[in-house]
Order: sequence, then structure tokens, then C-alpha cells
Amino acid sequence: MNQYEKRMLAILEQGKASNGIVAVKAEFEAEGTRVDELLRLLEIARRAGVKVAIKIGGCEAVRDLIECRIYGADYIIAPMIETPYALTKYIAAKDKVYPLSEQEEVCFLFNVETRQTFDHLDAMASVAKDGRVGMVFGRVDFAGSMGHKRDFVNSDEMRGYVARVSEVCRDKDLELVVGGGVSPDSIPLLSSVLPARLDRFETRKVVFDANIVKNPAVASGGMELAMEFELLWLRNKRDYYQNIASEDEARIDMMEQRQRTAVKAAA
Repeated sequence: MNQYEKRMLAILEQGKASNGIVAVKAEFEAEGTRVDELLRLLEIARRAGVKVAIKIGGCEAVRDLIECRIYGADYIIAPMIETPYALTKYIAAKDKVYPLSEQEEVCFLFNVETRQTFDHLDAMASVAKDGRVGMVFGRVDFAGSMGHKRDFVNSDEMRGYVARVSEVCRDKDLELVVGGGVSPDSIPLLSSVLPARLDRFETRKVVFDANIVKNPAVASGGMELAMEFELLWLRNKRDYYQNIASEDEARIDMMEQRQRTAVKAAA
């Protein structure tokens, strides 16, 4: 492990012990996580004793589901599922890839991240119950789907939407995760829906046990650790690919010089 990764490991160990950190997250979707990046994240997570969440590319991303099974993902999230039919496609895909006995060890979820999904919420919940999948409320994309900016995520109106999803998940006994712009400013909203149903909340790279919001100071500290973790992750990724991009520079310079010399000699 390099110095970035050692610090990331220390953050996860500290956060697991004191701040409710339960998992790290990668995305095949918007983040475009590559295999070598995922392997580094998996090693850090396994050493820290936390789980791994992966967002796949869509409702029927079978190849992504196969890779999730290969790498041992603990949580799998499917994005942009806006109709009950799309949700049935996701359920059929995960049932195709994962034997029923293995599904007991994996939590499958889908994103509630547009107003259209919300408008089908009751029907979606019934399909989700039959298909054994939970929900992730993605507040930033949900706000964007209604033409709002990012600062809408902690508004009173957003609280109402999240509360409605929380109540539906309570009534159907479905797991609920809230993400999208999570920061210390989100703690009042998260706390308000916890009595109905909230299992976890997540930043871009880190997933927390929802009960930690009962102690706002501890939850806020955990979010600060998550911010540092993501920054370290991005720096580590940048340096890794910069090293790859530059590793052949000396050879390229030498070959270009040889080419120029050969051209002169031929002239």
C-alpha cells in the first residue's frame, strides 16, 4: 500500500469503530470505475473489515452483475429505474446471475432518483417486495429531475419526498438508503425519517449505518472522514494514471531521436 492507501485504510478503521462507517462504494455507472481501481478499493475495504457497494450501469447490466459476483460485492445498486417494468428487468437480471442461495448474502437495491420513479412509488414498492430489492433515494439527481439545483437536497420539500419513500419502505419492509449531497447539513433531514425507516446513508465513496445520526457530532465527524477518504481516493487515482502515462516518456524520446537521425542519414 502507498501512503494514500494507508491513510484511507486508517480512515475506514477509525470510521468503522467510531462513526458508523459500514462500507465503501464504487460506480460502474457515472464514476466509470475500472477493474484496477476496484481491486485497490476492495483490498482497502477488506483490510478494514467493511463491506463494498457497487452501482451498476443500468437495470439490465448483466455484465456488471457478473463482475459484482466475481469481486464479492455486498451491496448492488441499479440506477435510473423509473417504471415497474424496468424494475422487473433488474430483478430478472440479478436472479439470472445470482443463485438464490447467494442472494441471501447480497443486498440488491435500485435508485429512486427521478420524479417519474417517485410518481410510480407504490407500484414500484410492490414489485420490489416480490423481487427482494430495496431503495436508494438519490437526492441530487431527484432534485435535478425537477429542475432544482443541488442546494434543494436539504430543503423542507425534499424532506417530504424522502419521508414518503421512508414510509413506503417501512410498510413494505424494504431497506432504504439515502444519498446525494450528504453533508452535516443533511443530518436534520436524515434524523427526521429515521423513526419510519432508514437503514443507511451514503456519500460518493462511503456508506454509513443510519443510526449514527442519533449523535449529530459523531455523524458529522464521520462525514468529514468520508470527505477526506474521497479526496485521497481521487489523488491516488490521479497519481496512478499519471505514472502510467509517463512511464514510457524516456523510451519515446529515444525512439524519436533515432527516427530523426535515420531520416537525416537517408537524406
